Amino acid sequence: MALFRIERLPFEHDAVNTWMLLDPRHANWPVVYILDGDGRELPSQRKDALARDVYVGETVNAAARIRRHLAAEEKKHLRTVRVVVGHTFNKSVCLDLEAYLIRMLAGDGVYKVLNRNDGVTEAEYYDRAAYQGAFREVFERLKEDKLFTRTVPQIENSDLFKLSPFKALTPDQAIAVEDILRGLFADVEADRRSTIVVQGDPGTGKTVVAIYMLKLLVDIATKASPDDMDRDSMFSAFFTDANREALARTRLGLVVPQQSLRKSITKVGESAEAFDVLVVDEAHRLNQRANQPSAAQNKKFELITQALFGADDLTKTQLDWIAAKSKHQIFLLDPAQSIRPADVPSELLDHLVATATAQSRHHRLTSQMRVHAGSDYVGYIRRILLGAEGGAAAARQHFPGYNFRLFARVADMHAEIRRQDAQHGLARLVAGYAWPWLTKQDKSAIDIAIDDARLRWNNTQTDWIASRGSLEEVGSVHTVQGYDLNYAGVIVGPDLRYDAAAGRLFVARGSYFDKKGKENNPRLGRKYGDEDLLRFVRNVYAVLLTRGVRGTFVYVCDPALRAYFAGLVPSAEGW
Repeated sequence: MALFRIERLPFEHDAVNTWMLLDPRHANWPVVYILDGDGRELPSQRKDALARDVYVGETVNAAARIRRHLAAEEKKHLRTVRVVVGHTFNKSVCLDLEAYLIRMLAGDGVYKVLNRNDGVTEAEYYDRAAYQGAFREVFERLKEDKLFTRTVPQIENSDLFKLSPFKALTPDQAIAVEDILRGLFADVEADRRSTIVVQGDPGTGKTVVAIYMLKLLVDIATKASPDDMDRDSMFSAFFTDANREALARTRLGLVVPQQSLRKSITKVGESAEAFDVLVVDEAHRLNQRANQPSAAQNKKFELITQALFGADDLTKTQLDWIAAKSKHQIFLLDPAQSIRPADVPSELLDHLVATATAQSRHHRLTSQMRVHAGSDYVGYIRRILLGAEGGAAAARQHFPGYNFRLFARVADMHAEIRRQDAQHGLARLVAGYAWPWLTKQDKSAIDIAIDDARLRWNNTQTDWIASRGSLEEVGSVHTVQGYDLNYAGVIVGPDLRYDAAAGRLFVARGSYFDKKGKENNPRLGRKYGDEDLLRFVRNVYAVLLTRGVRGTFVYVCDPALRAYFAGLVPSAEGW
């Protein structure tokens, strides 16, 4: 006997009343149900907006709950009900399955998910692993019924899934979101400005917190449906009339300074209206006044500064733009991921953290969500890159279940990346900027030649990971910062070297080809020496070496640095 069955019926009163009488469990059993538009013909002006809506719920009285949905105006356009009845499912199983289906539907990208995101749970319960095996079967049955359009790996590897607001938060993320909301509503009620900082290492889920929180604020401002109010959620207490009124006409904004999305900061600066709340992800990549990549961008920086402050004040940074254009700012940052001189200087980020701390508005994330190597992997990578300067040489650590290997040949590492990509997807080669970008001007050129390997840099800087041909290219830090890979093959170039006698790493300036990565700032009278450049290059490699969810492969060009790594990273040959 199957562990579950899926029953399908029209989203209509008569059909629900008839269905209720077919089995006592339809009115007294834990189930999960899905409501969707299923291609219903709607007026042309509403069809695109509503025909592909979907709602997922769980209940112990399916018939009564579905009848309540039929009375809700915002769900009257839906057409089909699917009910998952598990013969051994209890409330905990149904909550988990509900959260799983919400995440997968949001990641599939076909439907607009109507749920609030505060009900997505990640609670442990008896025999959870066995039940989650059945969830995959539920997915496949629903895919056969045309509810899903892509496979599980395709969905889970997509940015839409990874950046979805329908995530189950880790305990420290949930505490941070709760504390941020409590403080934000207190500041709104008192009519005072506020600066909030969320700080965390790579992979602790800063972007997840940013997107989750924005979705939650929108839900609080717009949704008061009784359908969702019986939910066991730590955020339910925020769904009040007072908070909804406080957020009425509130203007929210998200700033993402990563290379592919950097236009968002310019749009904020140029906006004619101020924002009530601005959430700034990767705030360490905001710029100070420096030579921008083009004359047009330099002029735009100048014009925005003039418009905001009445003069072209060279001391103003994009942090100042954010403060000038919003009443409440939520910054998500990691100063150790600053990789260029144009990034806002560390002393300004330190001041930002100190200000937020003094106002009890500083929140730290610690749980590792990306790398399946445990919470200390990021710290281990940073200790390796510090060498003896960290106070003591890094002691070799092991990360069971994580594929962490040092390769002797780039060609072998590339072959393994191809193999892992065929099996899991999202496996890519990445490297420090230790070779000139010849193919930017000559597409037939070879950028990186190491032994018998002949490679080219990324052909695009926007959405490179998903671009055609990226498996045969090498991505720079600007293509992957803020993103996940299943496997990262990292080429540590000749820009980073090792002095074995002194036990220290050093930078070879002539082998570092990111012009903006080592450029002085004559406007502000700042010069960047080799120690400054070493800090940036270390940060680049720390970013690259912490992209891999399932594994990280490493090849090191400098012989002395390779020998140093060999004492700290398992050899691919002995794997």
